[in-house]
Amino acid sequence: MANISEQLQQAVNKGLSHKELVDKFKSILDEIIKDPKQTQIMDNLKKFLDAVVDDKIVLVASRQLLTDLCTSYLTHLTQSSPEQAKELALYALERIAARAISFEDQVGLYRNFLADIYEREENWREAAKVLCGAPLESAQKPLSSDYKLKTYLRIARLYLEDDDPVQAEVFINRASLLQNETRDEELQILYRACYARILDYKRKFVEAAQRYNELSLKSIVSGEERMKALDNALICAILAPAGPHRSRMLGTLFKDERSQRSPAYSMLNKMYLDRIISPHDAKQFESLLTEHQKATTPDGYTILQRAVIEHNLVAVSKIYTNITFAELGGLLGIPSEKSEKIASQMISEGRLSGFVDQIESVLHFQASEQLAQWDRRIESFCVQVNQVLDKIQAVHPDWCQKTMALVEAKINAATNDDDDIPMAETNTTTVKPMDVS
Repeated sequence: MANISEQLQQAVNKGLSHKELVDKFKSILDEIIKDPKQTQIMDNLKKFLDAVVDDKIVLVASRQLLTDLCTSYLTHLTQSSPEQAKELALYALERIAARAISFEDQVGLYRNFLADIYEREENWREAAKVLCGAPLESAQKPLSSDYKLKTYLRIARLYLEDDDPVQAEVFINRASLLQNETRDEELQILYRACYARILDYKRKFVEAAQRYNELSLKSIVSGEERMKALDNALICAILAPAGPHRSRMLGTLFKDERSQRSPAYSMLNKMYLDRIISPHDAKQFESLLTEHQKATTPDGYTILQRAVIEHNLVAVSKIYTNITFAELGGLLGIPSEKSEKIASQMISEGRLSGFVDQIESVLHFQASEQLAQWDRRIESFCVQVNQVLDKIQAVHPDWCQKTMALVEAKINAATNDDDDIPMAETNTTTVKPMDVS
């Protein structure tokens, strides 16, 4: 075929109208694409791009040609040769970089095109980085809040796929300024999903569980995704530090009938009922965790091990009034010094009711303030009932005497009926110590 550079230069020098110039360039592009030899197609396409972005061509024509090249030819080329499509898109961005302000729409178009290719290749970081360069604060044409929100959320999701929650949080924070402006429920769901994942990565497990649980209740989300969100909620609640907030979250999830279909339900059931978690239980549950949830904490334990130790410590507090740290360490499967340190930390943070006797190396448990308040309320109610009865008796002594006699007769009759029931034979059994190993 004839020299491409000469053809393009001749078309520019003819002084054609905008429409004629665009049509001429498109016909030259068709020649390049249909060249049977295809030996110099990449070089010719780059020459075509050089001519398109030349400042001798009217800006309106350049914009239209760049847009058409991306939306038609490059999109088609992606199916047969994604590497060539990627190379041309990168070259186009390089050529228009000096005049990026004049080609803001085209820069965004080519960057989204490249991000699609990188994402299909599962090259999450490159996809995120190329999208970061997309102009979202245009001085020439204001972009919609939905478009900016969608882009920020996509970048955040890509960084999360690359296990980089720090960068993801940067863009989630930008998205948070826009999410109240959108009426697109899908974007709101995507924002909540990304935010829940970031909380998960940051080990704010109770908050993450709440967010995941909210997602699992959204009707717009597919049934499979709702169940996946519920599974994540269970896992995060189980990994959360022991305390009142975690207990409330466990209760909410335990009462949800859907939780019984989750592979994490067995662990949820035992934790909600304050049962001791064995190493075997923890090992089975560990298979459900993602890599970031298997991280090691500064004290040398994994996140799951720490959560199980704290839970078992709370479970022990329901059984014992006090316990030595040597015995506690044996129950928890950790050194006594570690058990004292963990118990002291939980008490100081208000997650465990009790106090430490360091001289005797004994941990004393106390009833929670909520139970104490409940006991005081019951006591107060009983006192008030007695006061009411005393006042009635003072005004109507005869009626009270007859009523009390009638009540006593009914109680005696019920007792006599119970005495007539034969007692079942009972066997005496010996309770063996609990095996917590």
